[in-house]
Amino acid sequence: MNQAASLPPVAITAYQCVSAAGDDTEALWQSLSNNQSCLKPLRLFELPFATVVGEITSPLPSIRPELKAYDCRNARVALKALGQGGFRASVEQAVTHHGAGRVGLVLGTSTSGIYDSEAAYAHFLQQGQMPADFNFTRRHTAQATAEFLSLMIGLQGPSYAISTACSSSAKALGAAQRLIAADVCDAVLVVGVDTLCHLTLHGFHSLQLVSEDACRPMDIKRNGINIGEAAALLLIERIAENNAHRPRLLGVGETSDAHHMSAPHPEGAGAAAAMRSALALAGKSTNQVNYICLHATATPLNDLAEAKAVTGVFDDPPPCSGVKGLLGHTLGAAGAVNAIVSLLAMERGLLPGTCGLQESDPHCIGSVLAAPCPGVYPRLVLSNAFGFGGNNASILFGVGEAR
Repeated sequence: MNQAASLPPVAITAYQCVSAAGDDTEALWQSLSNNQSCLKPLRLFELPFATVVGEITSPLPSIRPELKAYDCRNARVALKALGQGGFRASVEQAVTHHGAGRVGLVLGTSTSGIYDSEAAYAHFLQQGQMPADFNFTRRHTAQATAEFLSLMIGLQGPSYAISTACSSSAKALGAAQRLIAADVCDAVLVVGVDTLCHLTLHGFHSLQLVSEDACRPMDIKRNGINIGEAAALLLIERIAENNAHRPRLLGVGETSDAHHMSAPHPEGAGAAAAMRSALALAGKSTNQVNYICLHATATPLNDLAEAKAVTGVFDDPPPCSGVKGLLGHTLGAAGAVNAIVSLLAMERGLLPGTCGLQESDPHCIGSVLAAPCPGVYPRLVLSNAFGFGGNNASILFGVGEAR
């Protein structure tokens, strides 16, 4: 399951995130600093059971007429993130510098346009026909939003989607690094986006995995997840003189233990192999890691499996925490969201807390942080994303060279 060959590191030159915390990375930073949950009752549609969610409630941008075939909540959330804080200008600058054919896009998603498909099928049941403007392949399918964003920005490099449940966008980062290493691209826009829909909320509820209240990752009384939605975008570029100071993606360890369709391997075998692989790809050792951004979904089995994986890899685990108590589990976007949390920790000096953690589970990890630790600048960070079917990914980030 381990990968053997190493890859050259790549620079992360820009990133942006829209989530339940707010419309940009500044809002996310404030939420991390305050360790204040953003989980609230669902407003988008009604549910027959109690829970709270990480919902984006601010207005979403409209899609221009010539691209209306792609119009769905997933595309509009991704478009909102693209337009925040000068991120789109950074991508366009990369296109100008490298050429449109040398800039690719890899998107990780799980639900994609399912919310809008649900509405279309409800219309079908009422009216006997699908809505006239509904285009399944350009709204529902995993690659639809990737194609939409490439058209929006004018990218001509490879553009595709990865859908491996909750590890999707973490794996998209690994794919981006490989595209640059293979000299297919000089820059890649990595997108993690997922939006709320009936399917995931009802599906996780049917598995008895949804918490009625705000979740409690790594807590002894944890009892389930809260679903969230987000768009997390990262611009990855070949290292050059002008970006050598930027944080670096060193390696993405990927494994598939295929233990069970939905339950994790009880000993976290695939998760542990992914972490070891990320370290091996970068030529780093466990004692160099300063912080681990945990997947930490707050279900009894998943948190315990991840804890066993971490303690199996690290003799003395570094400080760890998870952010799903702040934002909810953003599914296919979770890996990219965790990546941005890790980058904020490195660049601004903060080890995030684990919002919702009240009493640590003694069977989990002793170094899990309940409260944030400001003023700490981790130099080597491991970020985890583990999905259904044993799809595991672990990302290793490091600091760039001084200017």
